[in-house]
Amino acid sequence: MSVTTLPPTDQIWEWLSQVPDPEIPVISLTDLGIIRDVEWQGDTLVVTVTPTYSGCPATSVINLDIEAALRAHGIQKLDLKRQLSPAWTTDWITPEGREKLRAYGIAPPVDGTAADGVLAGRVSRLMGNNLTIQCPRCGSTHTQKVSQFGSTPCKASYRCADCLEPFDYFKCI
Repeated sequence: MSVTTLPPTDQIWEWLSQVPDPEIPVISLTDLGIIRDVEWQGDTLVVTVTPTYSGCPATSVINLDIEAALRAHGIQKLDLKRQLSPAWTTDWITPEGREKLRAYGIAPPVDGTAADGVLAGRVSRLMGNNLTIQCPRCGSTHTQKVSQFGSTPCKASYRCADCLEPFDYFKCI
């Protein structure tokens, strides 16, 4: 690709929005909020990725998936930049991503956006107060934590007392 034929970054973002998270394939990497930046430096595309946590076992798969998707669209010179600071937070999950999680059967993080009381949620967690987790299947708030660890390190296991279904809760980070 010559500099004059480089696709615009909004097109790159669109392509990346089609790359699913390997652990939760109903949500894209952009919905998850781990793609932090996309920019051209000369004729090299630099994609900045912040993993959900520094030891995330899916990081190498995510990088391979990003590279494969972009190469399929003709990107030849690519630099995947890992950025650990600021650390990823569940606040970066898009509203669409949260709804996709819920529809898939995973309770999205309680904290959400600033309008939903992020600070209040964090203070509550730090004070040891129990969170009210809504069942993604029936909507009940009569739920209980079964285990701090769910199907992946990012999730906790819960059970609904009303519909009796188990479900994962995407933990706030």
